[in-house]
Amino acid sequence: MAADRVDSVVQYGPPLMLADAKAVAQAAEDYARERGWPMVIAVVDSACQLLLLHRMDQAQLGSIRVSLQKAETAVAFRRPTAVFQDALGQGGSHLRLLAMDNLMPLEGGLPLLCNGAVAGGIGVSGMQSDQDALVALAGAAALTAAQRQPVR
Repeated sequence: MAADRVDSVVQYGPPLMLADAKAVAQAAEDYARERGWPMVIAVVDSACQLLLLHRMDQAQLGSIRVSLQKAETAVAFRRPTAVFQDALGQGGSHLRLLAMDNLMPLEGGLPLLCNGAVAGGIGVSGMQSDQDALVALAGAAALTAAQRQPVR
């Protein structure tokens, strides 16, 4: 039965390439810019190594590290950072998450999947966490759209 649980977990895959990271970040920036939201966008590969860090004009400096932590958390735990934010909101034993120094429990981090496996992550910071999440989702959608393009 333990093997069944491992098989159902999203696996780590080959790392995201820089060209894909650029497309993800550009889509995220375009979405943020349309709304007048100054953001910091971080994209990491499947080993949590930074591929791209982009700070839009007037994005708050504190968001640089937060965006990177969101991207790293999404990859390290293979799930959106919103999961941790929601768990903390429930209180009780979930508050133990605050003792972990390797996660950012704020919405705005998403794993980036290629062929169903974690290839990287995006982390966005600069506005309210629900707005950060929308920008991250726009970036992730660009990678999904690129995967649907026919190979030439």
